[in-house]
Amino acid sequence: MRTAPSLAARRVWLCDLDGTLVDSAPAHEAAWRDALAELAPGLPASFRYAEHAGAATRDVVARLGVAGELADRLVRRKQRLYRRYAEGGLVTVMPGAHRLLDRLAATGRAAYLVTGGSRASVTRVLAACGLAGRLRGVLTADDVPWSKPDPRVYAHACRLWSVDPAEAVAVEDSAHGVAAATGAGLPTFQLCAADPLPGAIGVRSLDEIVSLLDLETTHR
Repeated sequence: MRTAPSLAARRVWLCDLDGTLVDSAPAHEAAWRDALAELAPGLPASFRYAEHAGAATRDVVARLGVAGELADRLVRRKQRLYRRYAEGGLVTVMPGAHRLLDRLAATGRAAYLVTGGSRASVTRVLAACGLAGRLRGVLTADDVPWSKPDPRVYAHACRLWSVDPAEAVAVEDSAHGVAAATGAGLPTFQLCAADPLPGAIGVRSLDEIVSLLDLETTHR
C-alpha cells in the first residue's frame, strides 16, 4: 500500500461513480438478475455481481458467454432496468460524497467523473443523487472505445480535460478502476478496501479523504 501523496499540488480529482460516489450495487445486481431471468434464464443461478463490479455492461455480457443479437438485447434490457431502479431510489449517495465534492470546490480543486456507465444511466444517477452540477466534466463508456481496467480510459480523460497527471489524483473502489488509474500513472485512493491493491492508497471512507485534506490545510 502506498502512503497518501501530498495533496496540495493535486488540483484535479478524477472520481469513479459506482461504489465510489454512489452505492449502486443493489440496483445493478437487481437489474442483472431480472434481465438475465427474462432473456437468458439459464444464467442467473451462477451469476455473482460482485465478481463483475466495476466492469462495463457489455464486457460482463461477453464474459457470460452471450453473443450476437441476444447480447445486444441483454445489454439494453439491463441498462433500462438499472435506470428504472436508480430513478426509484435504489441508488444512494455514498457517505461523505457530498462533503468531499464540497471540500474540493471550496479549496479551488476541480472534480471530474470517469465512469464505465452509459451516458443515459450516469445522467439519471447523478440527478437522482443530487450530484449533477458538482462535477466539472463527465466521461462515460459511450465516450471511449475502452473500458476499465484499460489505463487508456484515464489517459484519455487527462487529454480531454487538459489535465497534467502530476496535478491529479484518482478515487476508485474496484480492482478494474484501480488498475486503470494506476496504469495511467495516477496516485489512486482505493475506497473501502481491506487489502488495497498494489500501488493504491487504501482509505476506509470518503470522509477519510476529507480529513486528509483538512489536515494538510491545517498544517500549511
